[in-house]
Amino acid sequence: MFEGTVLKGYSGFYYVKYNQQIYECSLRGKNRIKKIKFLPGDKVTFEPISQEKGVIEDLLPRKNELIRPPIANVEQVIIVSSLVNPEPDLWLLDRLTILALWNDIKPILCLNKADLSSQEKIANLKKIYEQAKFKVLVTSAKKNLGIDDLKGVLKDQISVVAGASGVGKSSILNAIQPDLRLQIGEVSLKLKRGKHTTRHVELIPLHFGGLVADTPGFSSLNLPEDIMREQLSFLFPDFDQYRNNCKFSTCLHKEEPECSVREAVQKGELAQNRYNNYLAFLEEVIKQERSY
Repeated sequence: MFEGTVLKGYSGFYYVKYNQQIYECSLRGKNRIKKIKFLPGDKVTFEPISQEKGVIEDLLPRKNELIRPPIANVEQVIIVSSLVNPEPDLWLLDRLTILALWNDIKPILCLNKADLSSQEKIANLKKIYEQAKFKVLVTSAKKNLGIDDLKGVLKDQISVVAGASGVGKSSILNAIQPDLRLQIGEVSLKLKRGKHTTRHVELIPLHFGGLVADTPGFSSLNLPEDIMREQLSFLFPDFDQYRNNCKFSTCLHKEEPECSVREAVQKGELAQNRYNNYLAFLEEVIKQERSY
């Protein structure tokens, strides 16, 4: 019995990586009866029946599971935002960091299309998100800028590449490993956003070690349904150094008196845009609570 990682499922078969080999596996009858759903990233035990085929026996416990994209056991998410064309969507970027942290996944920010951006814009965005304790990479798939840094981050990890359509996710992966030849979508000149070019979730083995999934582009995401209003600010790491100085331990940093987070925003110590997004997300979480 071998232990491997599911790369993808297709037409009733699952492609399982063991060492440097990929097996096309069917499910043992008990798994079909139980209607167990196997996801890319799942660790499974399987029995080889030939040099290329096998049968999956059991699903091993998951470290985490994402619904969108449907994938398991992710160690880090590379959140790609273009610096221009389209302009950075910080609302989506902040939502993705929340989803990553909530699922115990390390978020890493990748600011792409640096060859088209000003250094001032890059520096401002880096400052905001490095203050939030996120690792920030600056890349240009076209100019091969920062690609070696990204390779170092991806090496020997299970990673998901996420972000809106048109920000260059597939272009970055093609730059990392040219033989992937992932389809690249053009950015609409009228709408300033890209076409969806990735249609399914698949973990791709990297030559230098590690697995990475390119995920379908999206423009909106629901916040976790089980998150409570008191928990939201803990998913903003840049609030940490101020939170304990608030007058009330239950402070939501919205309108309470003697709130250190609000004071830090007023002094310019915390980014106004991050705080505005926090308030918008807080309202969303409160509405979710009321709907249950």
